[in-house]
Amino acid sequence: MSKHSLFFSLFLLTFHPTFSHQPNNPHPQFPCTPPHHNSYPFCNTSLSIKTRAQSLISHLTLTEKIQQLSDNATKIPRLGIPAYEWWSESLHGIATNGPGITFSGKIKSATSFPQVIVSAASFNRSLWYEIAVVVAVEGRAMYNLGQAGLTFWAPNINIFRDPRWGRGQETCGEDPMVNSAYAIEFVRGFQEGGGGGGVGSEYGVGRKRLLSGGGDGLMLSACCKHYTAYDLENWKNFSRYSFNAEVTEQDMQDTYEPPFRSCIQQGKASCLMCSYNSLNGIPACAHKDLLQKARTDWGFKGYIASDCDAVATIYEYHNYTKSPEDAVAIALKAGTDINCGTYMLRHTKAAIEQGKVKEEDVDTALFNLFTVQLRLGLFNGDPIKGKFGSLGPNDVCTSKHKLLALEAARQGIVLLKNDKKFLPLKKNVVSSLAIIGPMANDTSKMGGGYTGIPCNPKSIFEGLETYVKKISYAAGCLDVPCKSDAGFVEALSIAKEADYVIVVAGLDLSQETEDLDRISLLLPGYQTDLVNTLAAISKKPVILILTGGGPLDVSFAEENPLIASILWIGYPGEAGGNALAQIIFGDYNPSGRLPMTWYPESFTRVPMNDMNMRANKSRGYPGRTYRFYTGDRVYGFGHGLSYTNYTHKFLSAPNKLSLLGSIKAESKKKMLLQREDLLDYIHVDEVEYCDLLRFDVRISITNVGDSDGTQVVMLFARVPRGFKGAPEKELIGFERVHTVSYSYTETCMLVDPCKHFSIVNEYGKRILLVGEHSLILEDLEHIISVEMW
Repeated sequence: MSKHSLFFSLFLLTFHPTFSHQPNNPHPQFPCTPPHHNSYPFCNTSLSIKTRAQSLISHLTLTEKIQQLSDNATKIPRLGIPAYEWWSESLHGIATNGPGITFSGKIKSATSFPQVIVSAASFNRSLWYEIAVVVAVEGRAMYNLGQAGLTFWAPNINIFRDPRWGRGQETCGEDPMVNSAYAIEFVRGFQEGGGGGGVGSEYGVGRKRLLSGGGDGLMLSACCKHYTAYDLENWKNFSRYSFNAEVTEQDMQDTYEPPFRSCIQQGKASCLMCSYNSLNGIPACAHKDLLQKARTDWGFKGYIASDCDAVATIYEYHNYTKSPEDAVAIALKAGTDINCGTYMLRHTKAAIEQGKVKEEDVDTALFNLFTVQLRLGLFNGDPIKGKFGSLGPNDVCTSKHKLLALEAARQGIVLLKNDKKFLPLKKNVVSSLAIIGPMANDTSKMGGGYTGIPCNPKSIFEGLETYVKKISYAAGCLDVPCKSDAGFVEALSIAKEADYVIVVAGLDLSQETEDLDRISLLLPGYQTDLVNTLAAISKKPVILILTGGGPLDVSFAEENPLIASILWIGYPGEAGGNALAQIIFGDYNPSGRLPMTWYPESFTRVPMNDMNMRANKSRGYPGRTYRFYTGDRVYGFGHGLSYTNYTHKFLSAPNKLSLLGSIKAESKKKMLLQREDLLDYIHVDEVEYCDLLRFDVRISITNVGDSDGTQVVMLFARVPRGFKGAPEKELIGFERVHTVSYSYTETCMLVDPCKHFSIVNEYGKRILLVGEHSLILEDLEHIISVEMW
């Protein structure tokens, strides 16, 4: 979201209204203050939200209206309305990105959870919800002290389509179903402020729903971004500010669109952000069909924000319009309600005077904006006297919140390799330990992108220090780019003397971040040489720790017997050092599973600007993500080891399903089956009673090892083979199941054939295939015959 330096030259003469938060003021400014400004109808809480929003609009002049179309909305002194900053960030904790947040007041820090890609690896819906609850509580507490706004621009629910993408770390990975599930949980937890049990029942978070009584009220506002097909920053000659994403209707319907639809329909998000890129030739923030689909088809009730300066890029970078006024007009008429930036501030009045847009279009945008502010209680008087007014410094960085950050890191760390059960290490056996790597003793890079000021961060070195008395550290490389081997001598020296050696390698934000995509999947610089050299001279096989959000080609390490174990920690947040140490020494059994495919370096030959998901042999295109990729893998989607072993069994699932009783009457009368690729199918919208087709799959998980552990059970489906464009397989359910050593546990997953046994055809229509479908659980496969009769 941060404005790129490229734009500074465009906006040197921007208008800067007063910010709503003031670091030295421990109380937020608010409208409807007595005795002079609380008698307006928009302050009357007995009226409907709609009536109050319309009242507020009716009190504004045209100039005042236009001044509300920026993220930094101008104050209206005559009505007692202070300035308001819409832009605050909360991706995995309250972040310093954006002007809506300051840590210079009474609250100096906030709980820093693992980067989203790490939390995604837990495959734990309850955890995602509880993280959002904590972030919301801390955000509202900061608002009460004038240190934050009420509108936050998270989550990022774009698909991690290409492993080189610098912002893939911010997402839940490559699977649309996982991204959808995360969007629902995060938005609900963030906007509701708690409730629902889950992790909270164990860690004391969110036991009591802060926002109760139903209705349209919001504790805070969450924003689903970036809508849509946004997953390229700066690759070769392609820039996010001007990139045109060419997406087929098939890929749009089954990959790019589902997370946003779920975020709105099930999550009830109150904000949607349109992205920088164009979609099939039309800039997203000017794409009326795209934006209005959210409102008309999905029932979206909220405001649509542009990414920062994305209204400017319509004209300045996409060259889609002939003037700035045209850009503002087309964005407003398409449905963009607010511009992060100043383009609308500077050009809307002229656009109206030139007849390119009407004042009524501005009123529509303001209605959407004010409706959300009213739902947040912004016009209900003193917020300190409201239902969230008691939240303050004592509700930030609490012991329970920090414990949840630790648990999130533990659940998200993935054990990639563990030859001969090298891990866990025995505490009373390790006499000395050497830890080597530029990230090994640095807390500043543990959070990844969109991070705030953490409560009490611990480095990897500090976490391990609590387990081993004799521990030594060397950077090995000056920094993560590792452009020199000058530090190898010191690293080799301490490694030769140590009983065990841990090497920390991988990525940081110098390699992957907003505005920066990678060009290689290999470890940066001399890092591979460092790892191999240390492995060759160490007394015992080494342990390799990998940082960063993007996949890495570490085939050399997977194949090297001198590297016994590999752990991916990503960006584990403030508690990552302690979480890793607990896993290495066996106080926690790892259970994370990769939410993205790890490709070999050869994948970098695939053009990053090719948005097609499906493989195409005729042009040597291997496809993308586990659903369609046909090439070699370093590690597959869902890969993750444990210190114990599991066996699985299907306990109950049908062998046959008949569609006859569920088809619409007019379709029955025709009794004409369409044919495609020699397989029978029926359009899902012709199935009238999808509910009647649903069934439960009962599964048993047996722990056949010496350790208790948690298994992420992943259920996949595969449609009858031979249908062009069908996924190789597709995740349809996942569940975390705790198991006790040498005992079994049962779980149950609901299968909806209309959803899980259907695919999207080349016309973007969902069809249910007739034939033999497969349910896949690890190495097991259960066949279900779907028949017309």
